[in-house]
Amino acid sequence: MEMQLFGSSGIRGIVNVDLSPLQISEIGLSLATLTDSGKVILGRDTRVSSPMLEMALISGLLAGGCHVLVLGIVPTPVLAYLTKNMGAEAGVMITASHNPPEYNGVKFFSGDGMAYSDEQQLNLEEIFTKRRFQRVSWNAIGGKLCVNEASRYVSMITSNIHLTRRWRIVIDCGSGSTFHLAPSIMRELGCNVMTLNAQPDGYFPGRSPEPTPDSTVALQATVQRLGADTGVAFDGDGDRMSVIDKNGIFVSPDQLLAAYASHLIQREGGGNIITQVDTSMCVEKLVESLGGKVVRTKVGDVYIAAGIKEHKGIFGGEPCGAWIHPRYNLCPDGLLSFALLLQALEERGETFSQFILTVPTYPILRKKIACPNELKTKVMRRLQETLPAAFSKMYEMLTVDGIRLRLGEGWLLVRPSGTEPILRVTVEAHTYDLVEHLLNTCFKIISTSLREARKE
Repeated sequence: MEMQLFGSSGIRGIVNVDLSPLQISEIGLSLATLTDSGKVILGRDTRVSSPMLEMALISGLLAGGCHVLVLGIVPTPVLAYLTKNMGAEAGVMITASHNPPEYNGVKFFSGDGMAYSDEQQLNLEEIFTKRRFQRVSWNAIGGKLCVNEASRYVSMITSNIHLTRRWRIVIDCGSGSTFHLAPSIMRELGCNVMTLNAQPDGYFPGRSPEPTPDSTVALQATVQRLGADTGVAFDGDGDRMSVIDKNGIFVSPDQLLAAYASHLIQREGGGNIITQVDTSMCVEKLVESLGGKVVRTKVGDVYIAAGIKEHKGIFGGEPCGAWIHPRYNLCPDGLLSFALLLQALEERGETFSQFILTVPTYPILRKKIACPNELKTKVMRRLQETLPAAFSKMYEMLTVDGIRLRLGEGWLLVRPSGTEPILRVTVEAHTYDLVEHLLNTCFKIISTSLREARKE
């Protein structure tokens, strides 16, 4: 069975178009069936539709006999941490993360605080699709209890992270689910905190829920104007972060990921770093030079978490700022990541500019090429033969998510989109001329494979 509901990060769609309350209720009932009426912890973000979907999901869970603990508005990493900490069979977060306000979704976590694997998602989807869910009798209907247990998560951070410097920080919560906890935690760590967009608002009036260089212009200006040491912006559900240095400059997420990974490799004397197939090669350059190893996975934090477990990784992350610290949490955690980052800077006695100074930068290009959905499998099968043959200096081919070739002078990746009739092509190399050459060569090979696939 091929999954239809789930994407790379749970179930998402436009509310009352792709996702209806009835559908969400039956998804809740399906989860109750899958967990055998177990204890489920539920959280939500600040989106306008989140209370509606929360009530629908609770109805389904109760109809299946679950005991539901409702956290209210919390960041996704808090929900994930409490799922394990409080001994629940599953956790569910109602969120569309960084997507626009008309979107929403649900993301599922197992008892160890890790997002559902492909197998778990497939099992849940099969129950839902084939309507194999089971309603309990009237006298076995589950119960709901509203709880406030976020202090457990706060204690996890404040008891493990100790800052000696009184950092001047501007926090941009983006009107998302970090609006209360992020400023509170950083103040408990001894920071002098100023905030932007720290009011919960599902319309996200201050900026987009995705913290990009363009959406954080106000934060960049505020950091510079106030003479702050740094700024941080969180996405809608708090599982990713973006950092601004003291000069008001948006710090490159790829460089920051590479710098932090290399810091851990130095501190631990080696280890495995887990990242996805489209992360910059600057991570390998630094990590491998220090005796560490980089393992690449499919795109999506669940695959990075699975890679951490499989390869005993000491750290994993996506270039969007979603970092996983397995010692504390198996879910990407923007709040925890920022606190650990400040601690790393204190240990090294460096600023953000100095921290990323040794990270090399390379030109990177991303393009799309139209490809009908029905031809994707044929084209990708052809490319597994034709792409490697076109490059003499190929050191590695990964097929965990599309086709990724590691070349002497860079790398390229061809991935079929899961939502559009296109192939995504990413190329990175030492020089811009080389990037263009690799991209043009790749496009010619894909075009030929498309023509041949159409003839079959």
